[in-house]
Amino acid sequence: MNCPTATTTTHSEPLTTDEFFHDVWRGLTASPKYLQSKYFYDEVGDGIFQEIMACPEYYLTNCELDVFSNKRNELANTLLSYFRDFDVVELGAGDASKSIHLLDALMKHEVDFTYYPIDISKNIITYLDKKLPAALPGIKIHGLNGDYFDMLEELKEISTRNKVVLFLGSSIGNIQLENTVDFLKELKSHLLPGDLILTGFDLKKDPSVILAAYNDAGGITRRFNMNLLQRINNTLDADFDLSQFAHRPVYNEQTGACRSYLESLKTQRVRIGEVGWIHFKEGEQIFMEISQKYTVQQTDEFALAAGFTPVRHFYDSKRWFLDSLWQCG
Repeated sequence: MNCPTATTTTHSEPLTTDEFFHDVWRGLTASPKYLQSKYFYDEVGDGIFQEIMACPEYYLTNCELDVFSNKRNELANTLLSYFRDFDVVELGAGDASKSIHLLDALMKHEVDFTYYPIDISKNIITYLDKKLPAALPGIKIHGLNGDYFDMLEELKEISTRNKVVLFLGSSIGNIQLENTVDFLKELKSHLLPGDLILTGFDLKKDPSVILAAYNDAGGITRRFNMNLLQRINNTLDADFDLSQFAHRPVYNEQTGACRSYLESLKTQRVRIGEVGWIHFKEGEQIFMEISQKYTVQQTDEFALAAGFTPVRHFYDSKRWFLDSLWQCG
């Protein structure tokens, strides 16, 4: 049955300036240099990412939206074949533009569920707390602002029901290939036997299509990457000159790894507050993010290696994207 009123809860922003500084300083003094992609998502970054998802080259959003909009009832009925009441937990919920179709189908099936969006961005959780009750009157929503695993532990204190975990948008592709199974094992350790996880995977395809998604003609992805440097300037009193860095995405067809870098256009040094200087050689790169692409066989192998059982594959109409349903063993 649908609950007549929505329940909303949020939690305080977990990312302190000290933590941000520590991670930035460690990454920029490493060899090779890197920055953690989770820091893309401040208020400005959230807005730019919405632009990315709407740009014509970024096919991932439309492909997964195809799955959730056209197969919503198939998805809902599949979940209901396992249990009648449960929690829906979305890792990195974003604007819920895809999951809202499944949530709507579950409400129409009069499923007793609570939706727990988890996101590192407090801005996103606040947005969902306002948007979803207006779009889906009667939905029960409890937003959790923080890292995935911390919030899954917190959720154990809130609810003991079975979980359907949504990990969409090929977010798993932001994890280095060699670390994927360890991540999935850690995720499984926060779940119960019988729980379900629906994971989105961007499949290997024409390399030109993939590379264009991370190097759009409008330069939106470039702005997204550059905004992290601007965030460092604003928050840590740094002096990055954004005009002296270039956005460099590369795709390796053999490994399926699409990597984004920011490259220094000259030999230069950047001040980080009063702490010190970061030195760059001309052509030196900062590794920003990986977006891994997969074969279907790889996705099944990941599931089995981490202790899950693959139970159903859901494809978009082009078969460019896969949402794979697994059950915890």
